[in-house]
Amino acid sequence: MSTLPKVAWVGLGIMGSPMSENLIKAGYQVTGFTLEQEKLDRLSAAGGTAAGSIAEAVRDADVIVTMVPASPQVEAIAYGPEGILENAKSGALLVDMSSITPQTSVDLAKAAKDKGVRVLDAPVSGGEAGAIEAVLSIMVGGEQADFDEAKPLLEALGKTIVLCGPHGSGQTVKAANQLIVAVNIQACAEAVVFLEKSGVDLKAALDVLNGGLAGSTVLTRKKDNFLDRDFKPGFRIDLHHKDMGIVTDAARNVGAALPVGAVVAQLVASLRAQGDGGLDHSALLRAVERLSGDRV
Repeated sequence: MSTLPKVAWVGLGIMGSPMSENLIKAGYQVTGFTLEQEKLDRLSAAGGTAAGSIAEAVRDADVIVTMVPASPQVEAIAYGPEGILENAKSGALLVDMSSITPQTSVDLAKAAKDKGVRVLDAPVSGGEAGAIEAVLSIMVGGEQADFDEAKPLLEALGKTIVLCGPHGSGQTVKAANQLIVAVNIQACAEAVVFLEKSGVDLKAALDVLNGGLAGSTVLTRKKDNFLDRDFKPGFRIDLHHKDMGIVTDAARNVGAALPVGAVVAQLVASLRAQGDGGLDHSALLRAVERLSGDRV
């Protein structure tokens, strides 16, 4: 009989489904809940158990993992009579892997403590590919003892797992991550348009650039998106727009100037306003093409 903790997983989207499946592969008993039946069917097919409600999913869980889009969704699943805090057993560990505002994480940890539930904020970086390959970077906020308890489970999901500080710290580091990624994608997109307009072989150029100081994980992961104009969502513009709002608000609160980040935040918002919110964030290339007169 398995001695691993029983896991409840709430949120089975682009990231949550492969992540929960990696826990199943690692031997964990996973009971999941999400709003879409086809995603529950996928979990069942992978060896997990589909629950009919949040309360049913979390009732017997030792560890509850949540992976939903934003702060309003975290609050919706955590609070209220049908939510996690009212239905989790005392002593359970709630690991919220959503990307939300640091303050939401701090407030959740405080509310959970009153219910006897421990909390870690543990947002991730690595996108859909990182989730599938279990090589995510996981930035964690919370207590050392809770982090130590959760680490074996997190090691089934990622490769770089770091406790960054108290509650909310993981979300602050994730906000910085999203700032760096957005600026990097924007720079790559501008380089692609510049190279193509200059008549250079784009594939050759990106290969050699990625071998030098201009190389990055972003370029490695998104090179084919740029070459093929394939913007099937691994991480949607809608979500990156949300994250850029988080980082710009958080930076304002602490008095940090983000001049380049502010511009890129507006470019992301502009792309979303043009109807491309459902595309991968590498679709920032489309915005640069429009500005350059190459796309209507």
